Amino acid sequence: MVRVMDQFSVYDLERRIAERAAASPEASYTRKLLDRGVAQCAKKLGEEAVELVLASVGESRERLIEEAADVVYHLLVVLKARDIKLTEVEAVLGARASQSGLAEKASRKGG
Repeated sequence: MVRVMDQFSVYDLERRIAERAAASPEASYTRKLLDRGVAQCAKKLGEEAVELVLASVGESRERLIEEAADVVYHLLVVLKARDIKLTEVEAVLGARASQSGLAEKASRKGG
């Protein structure tokens, strides 16, 4: 089943990353990233995050959206490199949703 782009989800991206992780490095950028190791995947995520920050204050709305998409992709690649599923991240977010953001943040700092 082909999905319309506005129905494309982060779970679709997670599945696509898993599929591309199984491909050859010659055919898959994702495979190339994963072959470089977690540290390099994390470095690329950091670079994309900086580009997102810069776009958020100085570039067009469209450019910000593009950079946000890059960050989401590279985040999911890092999670794949560490064998972490998106559902695990969602579980943490769900647990945090039961309290205010300020209370949750204070609990992680030990008060």
